[in-house]
Amino acid sequence: MSKGTKKYLKKKLIWFIITLIAAVILNFILPRLMRGGGKPMRYDPEIRNATIAQVGYSKEGQTDEIIARGEAEGKKYVDKEVWDAEYDRIAKEKGVYNPRSDVSIHALLAKKVTGDLSLTDEGRQLWCDTYDAIEKELGRDGGLLGEFWHFIEHIFDGTFGKSTSTTRYPNTVSSIISEGIVWTICLQIPAILLGWILGNLLGAIAAYKRKFWDKAVMPASLFVSAIPAFGSAVILLVVFGVNLKWFPVNRAYDTGMIPAFNWNFISNVLYHYQLPFWSIVLISIGGQAVGMRSMSIYELNADYVKYSRFLGIKDKRIVRYVFRNAMLPQVTGLAMSIGTSIGGALVAETIFSYPGLGMKMYAAISENDYNTVSGIALIITIMVLIAAFLLDLIYAVIDPRVKAAQFD
Repeated sequence: MSKGTKKYLKKKLIWFIITLIAAVILNFILPRLMRGGGKPMRYDPEIRNATIAQVGYSKEGQTDEIIARGEAEGKKYVDKEVWDAEYDRIAKEKGVYNPRSDVSIHALLAKKVTGDLSLTDEGRQLWCDTYDAIEKELGRDGGLLGEFWHFIEHIFDGTFGKSTSTTRYPNTVSSIISEGIVWTICLQIPAILLGWILGNLLGAIAAYKRKFWDKAVMPASLFVSAIPAFGSAVILLVVFGVNLKWFPVNRAYDTGMIPAFNWNFISNVLYHYQLPFWSIVLISIGGQAVGMRSMSIYELNADYVKYSRFLGIKDKRIVRYVFRNAMLPQVTGLAMSIGTSIGGALVAETIFSYPGLGMKMYAAISENDYNTVSGIALIITIMVLIAAFLLDLIYAVIDPRVKAAQFD
């Protein structure tokens, strides 16, 4: 390995590490900005009971049947806004109000200590003790800085901490990620690669052949590339799933099936696979075809092409060099697409209820599961950084001018 190559790799590695550190810090901070206000950090049943005594119960989360039965028993119910305003007033009056709330701990507490139990002195003490235990378990008893070190520790032990979802707690974030990452990779990577290959092939042919390919194929590619990801997914779902009933509209396999390595299960998975797979492929084809056509036309009009033709070099050999140069930006697009594939999975997996990381992320955001949001976002970030780092290395091999330009 030459001295210049070592210097190039060292520079890229330093920037990779710096960017990774910044990404870890941002992935910790940003999800935690989701914690809203309106209730004290430590939700106190005493304040809740005082609020109920003043205005009654909140209608939030209560069915009409429960409200009717409660009113028949003499209970009073008010709108959530009225209840929250009274709760905040009493909390401020007692001097325990904090505008920063941790709704994930509140949700876990409500599951462990029911509303009826929290009305008693014993239940109130259990509520406070349980809050302290959960807060310590999640590393939130040492403030934001203590929580950050707790977050770092669990990155190194590979668990990313525990989920704060009421349906997942106390499972680790890594176990949740492991459930969905295989589905996402098997859906996204083949779709992106096929879309990349077909798109570049169509773009190159349109630039070189022109005529029908340029007048018919490219407008179609432009139209397809302009459709948002959710648009193509919904169109395929409605046309081929709802109307024609050719393919299932949701899930990765039929309800009731037990995953197993046999043809019955695999064929069922492939049957459910079609709509989400082609919704991603169609979007990839359009964008790649447009980019490849533009770069190929630029290269075909370059001076070296004209000079090569003037020297009598065969057109097939010239075209090979043209498309090799035109492929450089497309390789960038491929690397970044693979790196961000988990993030892009959110739309397709949500629409088709596909059990990948996209659905896991959506569920975590809905349930204020900050640890899972941070863990999945960090995985996405690391994949993008690795893809960009490998891309720099590939560029240096494909085109040495890129490496040389770093030291001009």
